[in-house]
Amino acid sequence: MSHQKEKFLKKSKIAFDPKHRKTIEHNISKYDAAAVEGKNRYLDFELAKQRASFLKEKAINNLGGYLEEFETNITARGAEVLWARDAEEAIRHVKKILTGMEVNFLVKSKSMTTEEIEFNENIEKLGIESVETDLGEFIVKEAGEKPYHILTPAMHKSKQDIAELFNKKFNTPVDLSAEDLTLFVRKKLRQKFTSAQVGVTGANFIVADVGGIGLTENEGNGLMTIAFPKVHIVLAGIEKVIPSVKDIPLFLPLLAATGTGQQISVYNSLLLGPGNREEIDGPGRMVVILLDNGRSDLLNEKEQSLALKCIRCGACLNTCPIYKNIGGHTYDTTYSGPIGSVITPFYKGFKDFGHLSFASTLCGKCSEVCPVKIPLHYLLLLNRKKSVEGKKVRTVWDYGMKAYQYAFSKRKRLDAVNGAVKNLAIKICGYPLGKEKDMPGFSRQSFSKQWGKEVV
Repeated sequence: MSHQKEKFLKKSKIAFDPKHRKTIEHNISKYDAAAVEGKNRYLDFELAKQRASFLKEKAINNLGGYLEEFETNITARGAEVLWARDAEEAIRHVKKILTGMEVNFLVKSKSMTTEEIEFNENIEKLGIESVETDLGEFIVKEAGEKPYHILTPAMHKSKQDIAELFNKKFNTPVDLSAEDLTLFVRKKLRQKFTSAQVGVTGANFIVADVGGIGLTENEGNGLMTIAFPKVHIVLAGIEKVIPSVKDIPLFLPLLAATGTGQQISVYNSLLLGPGNREEIDGPGRMVVILLDNGRSDLLNEKEQSLALKCIRCGACLNTCPIYKNIGGHTYDTTYSGPIGSVITPFYKGFKDFGHLSFASTLCGKCSEVCPVKIPLHYLLLLNRKKSVEGKKVRTVWDYGMKAYQYAFSKRKRLDAVNGAVKNLAIKICGYPLGKEKDMPGFSRQSFSKQWGKEVV
């Protein structure tokens, strides 16, 4: 068993923590209700999904062409575009940008791509503080944790958990309301925004035909990260591209409806380059780092490449019965839930993360809710196939499944021994369903034998 798989199994026991389950069920139920309202605003929601799926697939199928078009258009307005094959190269680019600048800290808005390359950890090794400005990201960083959810980093924490954390970290009253906690963070971050020299963001969309970076958010911290600092660094995965600015009116409401249930997010920005001489606000320098980091390997897969259509709405996590039980931290990856289980083995290797593809009931709910129609449950099956084909040595599981296949292929084999023998075999095996679950006992006679007697 790999080290990562062992960690996964150990962490998954959080499913039996009543407090954790209660918090997650409550928070996800809020999103479920909001998402229903968001979808009901559409006259034809299925048609919107089909259009979005078509456009993202079109972008992925001509990824190189659209990225070059984006680079040509945005550099014409003074921005710089750098390409990074992996996380290490992306961090080298950032370090080079910061070289010669007397920077003690920088401000960063919510970005899963920066989490992917461990931006905070690498930058803080240089003695530069990376200040998270998204409320959820701020909370989990202060707690010494990683984001729990693609969209809602602190979904696993209740209001009381956060109040106790702030009391410990900042000596605030332990009985602060949610509003007071938010105002405390807002005041603390405002000082950082106005004095920061460098701001770092991700990108929700890379818009090819105008050479723009699309950002959508609800707190305004992304806009603040851009407005005050004189250097703006964008870290974006290459799959975020969409063909045209004309596609934005489709994608922004769709992302909001499936992610938070809103008609549209509160703040939506299209960044077309650094500020010019006539503009008072905005960065004087804008650098876009386009990250591959395994995406090209995934692109070369005939069917799994469809996962690159993902717009990071988080809907598949909210609906997944596995995620709702074991939570985001169990996956031990940047991208959790069904989409993370599909893409992570390609980004980090099947040897260490192939087990994630088996963390699914294959109920198909993730595929049903996906706004860009990624067949996630089918891609998980393909990943399982790839993972199994990559193994050279048979495991205990393989031999067990062979035995299972032999026993269940014929009724007379199952009826060869009575219930007492079967119960003894289960007892010897230990805990077939796990230590937290009781294995029901077998009856003395099988159902088929009892049925035969009743019929006769």
